[in-house]
Amino acid sequence: AVVAMATGMGTQMRGLVGKLGLPSAVGQLLSGEGKKALSTGAAKKSAKSGGILGSIFGSASPRLAVPLSEALPNVPKVAAAQPGAEAPKAEITTLKNGVRIATEATYSPTASIGLYVDAGSVNEHPQISGVCHLLEHLAYTTTASRSSFRTVREIEAIGAHATASASREQMVYSIDGIRTNIPEMLEVVVDSALNSTFPSWEVADKLKSVEGELKQLEDNPQGLLLEAVNTTAYAGALANPLVCTPASLKQLNSTSCEEFVSENYRGARMVLAVSGAEHNEVLPIAEQLLAAVPEGPKSSVQSMYTGGEFQQNAPGDMTHMILAFEYNGGWKDLKGSVVMTVLQMLLGGGGSFSAGGPGKGMHSRLYTRVLNNYPWVANCTAFSNIYNDTGLVGVFSSCDGTRSGEMVGILCSELEAVANGKCTAEELERAKSAALASVWMNLESNAIVSEDIGRQVLTYGKHISASEFIEDVKSISVKDISGAVATLLKTPPTLVSIGDVSSMPRVEAVARHFA
Repeated sequence: AVVAMATGMGTQMRGLVGKLGLPSAVGQLLSGEGKKALSTGAAKKSAKSGGILGSIFGSASPRLAVPLSEALPNVPKVAAAQPGAEAPKAEITTLKNGVRIATEATYSPTASIGLYVDAGSVNEHPQISGVCHLLEHLAYTTTASRSSFRTVREIEAIGAHATASASREQMVYSIDGIRTNIPEMLEVVVDSALNSTFPSWEVADKLKSVEGELKQLEDNPQGLLLEAVNTTAYAGALANPLVCTPASLKQLNSTSCEEFVSENYRGARMVLAVSGAEHNEVLPIAEQLLAAVPEGPKSSVQSMYTGGEFQQNAPGDMTHMILAFEYNGGWKDLKGSVVMTVLQMLLGGGGSFSAGGPGKGMHSRLYTRVLNNYPWVANCTAFSNIYNDTGLVGVFSSCDGTRSGEMVGILCSELEAVANGKCTAEELERAKSAALASVWMNLESNAIVSEDIGRQVLTYGKHISASEFIEDVKSISVKDISGAVATLLKTPPTLVSIGDVSSMPRVEAVARHFA
């Protein structure tokens, strides 16, 4: 939970406003021109009924005794949207400073908003290693115009749900709520992302939270392997750790956060994506909120795939491993990334103790050919980490430590079989159907639609409709799958393992297998 502290809004809290701040409303608030909510919509609500500030500072409201079958008094009704003849399409506007505003109108009473930044751990240097992990924890805390307490109370007052996440190539700040509260939600999410002041006491508190996460990670072999596979497979930016290390905890501070935001949160590297609102409803507000974002070049970092080996002894009689290869092209290779998506469904897999049922992958190749035939295998699951220009594709497995060498051989054989075209047309059709079902089910969520728009515009500069993706999936053949896997197996292997590694083969043996 965010530590709630009600503090004054004096000039000492200007923080980053001068660099990345909200131009007008925040300036008015700091200069004493009026304690009012930042949007005109919020100001009108405040004048009528106390609005958000009334909720924060305790305006009393009588208990309502209205049956659920009747409309609440003094609550504006949301007009029912009339479906159009065609599916809604994303609209994109680029501001003068390079920030892109992308929206898609849906027929939902709720809206999802996300601010996507083309920056992540790939943009860290050694002195601020782990800062993205820390920034994720510092989201929705003290800004130049809001204390942590006020931020939390405003989010609560409008019934919204706010989150933040950090990845290797992108930072995301998102908020979901009723579409009538879009102005308030836009203000909160933009203010949190661009105007955080990072007071030292909050940074110290969040560093303790991060330290607690690191201790939990020690008991999560799969999480440790996901970190190790990237640092082992790549040289350069993608080898930077996403998770804070114990060493970086000692050097991160407020200045580290300010430096990263100042250098990377630039107009050409930002997309504001909104699902559930008309474009002309969002654009005027977004233009005001984002007008002061400085221009700047797009992210330019270099990574090189090398492959390699990592082993770490850990207590227990199990071995946890990932065998991976490079997918050269990443998300920017549209056709190839679709093939990788279907390949993951084709391989599938899971845990030996899965309850089964639809969508659990019990008819996938790794389940029928590995988990059903080798009782000493606890988990065997297709794995992929795809980035803008490259990616890792392979298999995660947990097995009896004394048979880890045999397990590596089985994984090699399974990948080799697919590369040789030994998957059936029936298996491929099932995998394609599973991929299509996953897409359609996910796109029923406003949050997923917003994320899809934001990440695509950030990566491709445009939004690719679901129908185009569906057609690409339907066109995939057995030859496409086998050719893609054969190309994967020509790259140097990456083999990482944790647990009882006494029987693990060396990565050179795996490379010889595919030579």
